[in-house]
Amino acid sequence: MTPTSLKNILKIHLKTFYPIEEIENFFYILMEHRLNLKRVDIALDPHFELTTDDESFFIKVLDKLKQEIPIQYIIGSTEFYGLPFYVNENVLIPRPETEELVQWLLESVDKNSKLNILDIGTGSGCIAISLAKNLPNAKVYALDVSTKALTTAQKNADLNKVNVHFLNENILTISNLPINFDIIVSNPPYVRELEKEEMKNNVLDNEPYLALFVDDKNPLIFYNRIASIAKEYLTKKGQLFFEINQYLGKETTELLKNKDFKNIELRKDIFGNDRMIKSLK
Repeated sequence: MTPTSLKNILKIHLKTFYPIEEIENFFYILMEHRLNLKRVDIALDPHFELTTDDESFFIKVLDKLKQEIPIQYIIGSTEFYGLPFYVNENVLIPRPETEELVQWLLESVDKNSKLNILDIGTGSGCIAISLAKNLPNAKVYALDVSTKALTTAQKNADLNKVNVHFLNENILTISNLPINFDIIVSNPPYVRELEKEEMKNNVLDNEPYLALFVDDKNPLIFYNRIASIAKEYLTKKGQLFFEINQYLGKETTELLKNKDFKNIELRKDIFGNDRMIKSLK
């Protein structure tokens, strides 16, 4: 088997499951993960023979892709904001939209200032770790209810050589935080049950339900609670950042107005959806 024949095999067996462009992306992800080869390397030599061990690996991956298991879970890693992250079934796979939230936050602060930052619902730690990496003088805390998620997040902090203070707490029931914060950021669960039909099977069947979904009757439960916490624990003119449900931008804005947050700004993501919101205490 050669890289060229492998690509063709993937296309033939996966075309009923994924778009061709996504299958090609799988191919390059796998080649880099397994053989440490970039696109240019393959373009220069697309017909070398794969070893028996490599062939066996790719066939096993193909079987998992047919089961619509996300490729990030199959290889156990992904990239977020230019950094490597371990991922598994205990954490959500970081999305490009969340990178935009991190970028917005970094543009909103003095990168050399001594900031206390809290990431609520940290999951893999992608937000907290990216901030710690890019804000060398910040003290970053990250909170999650899942001990398994925090185990992964700690591995990611070690991988990226940053210090993050992890807290195993339920934000809906927590009574106090250890310190006051200049910035609180959160990408909490926000997908309503009624929106399930819009989601792909590889997400529904594999990613942690607890980190994705909220009850249709109370979809802003986490935003309401986090905003209340933020009113108490943000410093004067502290900033609150949220990733939000694209269909609930108006409702989330009203929630923040009702809690007397100022300078509320709703921003769209690269796909043109209302996706993030910033406000001041």
